[in-house]
This record gives sequence, structure tokens and C-alpha cells, in this order.
Amino acid sequence: MAGKIGSRYRDAGKRRADGDSLRRRHRKTFRALVALAIVFGLVIVGTGAYAYMLNNKLDNLEKVEPKLKEKDRPDPDKGKALNILLIGSDKGKKVDGESADTSISQDAEAAEWPAGKYRSDTLMIVHITANRKYAFLMSIPRDTVTTIYNEEGEAQGQEKINAAFSSYGPSGTISTVEHLTDLRMKHLAIIDWEGFKDLSTAVGGVPVTIPKAFYDPKQEIQWEAGEQKLEGKQALAYVRTRYGLLRGDFDRIARQQNFLRALMGKILAKGTMRNPVKLINTVGALTENLTVDSQWTTGDMRGLALSLRGVQTKDVIFLTAPVAGTETDPALGSIVRLDEAKSQEMYTAFREDNLRAYLKKYPDDVLRPPDEVG
Repeated sequence: MAGKIGSRYRDAGKRRADGDSLRRRHRKTFRALVALAIVFGLVIVGTGAYAYMLNNKLDNLEKVEPKLKEKDRPDPDKGKALNILLIGSDKGKKVDGESADTSISQDAEAAEWPAGKYRSDTLMIVHITANRKYAFLMSIPRDTVTTIYNEEGEAQGQEKINAAFSSYGPSGTISTVEHLTDLRMKHLAIIDWEGFKDLSTAVGGVPVTIPKAFYDPKQEIQWEAGEQKLEGKQALAYVRTRYGLLRGDFDRIARQQNFLRALMGKILAKGTMRNPVKLINTVGALTENLTVDSQWTTGDMRGLALSLRGVQTKDVIFLTAPVAGTETDPALGSIVRLDEAKSQEMYTAFREDNLRAYLKKYPDDVLRPPDEVG
């Protein structure tokens, strides 16, 4: 049954912070990490100087140190299954005359997080099963209304979930997601949107199929129907598009997941894995746009990559948190309400490392095939 998973499921304000706030891959070649290889830059291949170059890139990753009170967090994973919080962010803008040149890790280390500097419209929980045979990526819509928490685990009121990162930074986002799901986030990874652009160039373009032609008035782009190879700015535009799509942000989530799926295929292809220059450029494109938590060591990354070397594209399943509906709030604008009962079923499946059973009950919750994504 395990081998059939892929085919079967085809488918905030500034805030104050105290001084203790937030600090800051042989035999030949082998496949590594699959979905995380795409978003975390953990494809590690080679021997000698080649491996040394790749490890150096991992050693130079920007890092942040979440400072959260243990009593306010879910219990750590008792088994070996991992939940990793993936945040997609922009490079940031100037706030109150301050420079936008500082990085996320530098801002996280400062006494006060620059509220409003960063935007995060992408939030995913990556679940890697204990047996290291599957990876599940679950997106949480950015307009989801929930209680926002700061890095101290203190409730700040109801807001759209993307306000957590903007107002309270990495730790506030972790705290908010953990309170929403009651799932412990073992690690954190923040990828700059520019990473999608650089990655697509590094692998020589990413193939996607656009079922129907449409016009995006926000980005002023006419998308034509058919298969296209997206690279650079065009790839970035693809994952950012929501205007002109029938389901707006829900279709944007599907396009982001679809792009990751196609990108994964390119990264795992022999043309990338067996080409030292292309592989180093690919890993470089990721590490230059990536920030991870300080407890995620290079050794841990290598070990995780090795344990996932047997995972294939079909073993990576894309989901979205169950939605009850959308509405317009007088203060918040367009919002998303999650289906609380079904969401709890999904979170329980994460907690029990049994998402396959959840998908047996809800097979239509998975990402549609590539030629059916808007």
C-alpha cells in the first residue's frame, strides 16, 4: 500500500521585547531530501573538495534562535517524525526610517523586531514520517483568522495568520502555529521569495502547465495556456499570482505547491544531481536565500538527507488546511475560516504520524495533477 501513495492520492504594530528576546551531503551520487531539498537546500552530493564546498554553503546559512517558553509549547515529538515550519518571506522594507539592509537573522537578534518590515504570504508545515518514506507539505492560507501569539506565548488577539511574522517575527510565528495546531515545530526554515527566482535559474527552468489562458492585472502578465518552462522573474511571478485566478489565494497556494513539485523533479533529475556545477549553483541559490533555526546543525541536515535518500517525487504529498469558507470582516477584510472539526482530524493525523489514514478518508484533499493546477 505504501508504494501506491503517490498514485492513490493524486491528487500586528510594533511590540516590545525584553533583552532575552530572540537571538540569532559517497559512493557516486545519491538523491537527497526531496521536498526539503527544494526548500531547504539540503541536497548534499560528492566527495573531497566537492563535498567540502557544499558543506561550506550549509555552514554559512543564516540562523535565528527562537526563545519560547517550554510550558507554552506542545510536547516535543516522542518518535522520530519531524514537523518543520516553512515560511516564505520577502526581503523586507524600510520601517520608520530604518535601513532595509539588515537580514532576518540580524533583526531577530535585535532587542526589538521591526514590526511591519517583512511580509509572509506563505506558511507550510512539512511533516516527515518516522520511517522516512514520505513527506507531507500542508499549506495554511495567509488570510486564516486565528489568535496571534508573540514569542512569549502571549495571546495578542484575533488577526490573519500572516500578521504573526510581520508583527512578532520567527518566534511569534512558531508560537501562533503551535497554538493553532497543538503540533511541535522541530525546526524552522525561512526562504526569501527571491529564492524561487534564483532556484529556477540554477536548474535551467521549471516546467509547468497552465490549463487556461488568463490575465493577471496586478502583475500585468498575460499567462498563455500550455506547458511552459519558467525561469527567473517569470517563475517568481508564477508563484505570486493570485489575481485573475478563479479561487484567488487558494489557487495561488496550489500554484506554489505545483511549482515546488516540478522544481523537485528538476533537482532530482540526473542532469542536476550528476552535474557538479549545476548542483552547487542549485544549493547556493537556496542557501543564499535561506534562514534556519540555530539548533538545526549541518550534521543534522546531512543525517536527515541521508535518511531520505530513498524518497521519490511520488512520496511527497501536498495538502492545504481544511477550509470552511471565506467572508469579509469589517476590520480585517477578506478572511478565511478553517473547518475546525476537520482541521483537528488533520492535526491529529500529523501528531500520530498517520496522514495516510487521513488521506484514505479524504482523498480529494491532495494537490491536483500538474495539468489541472491553474
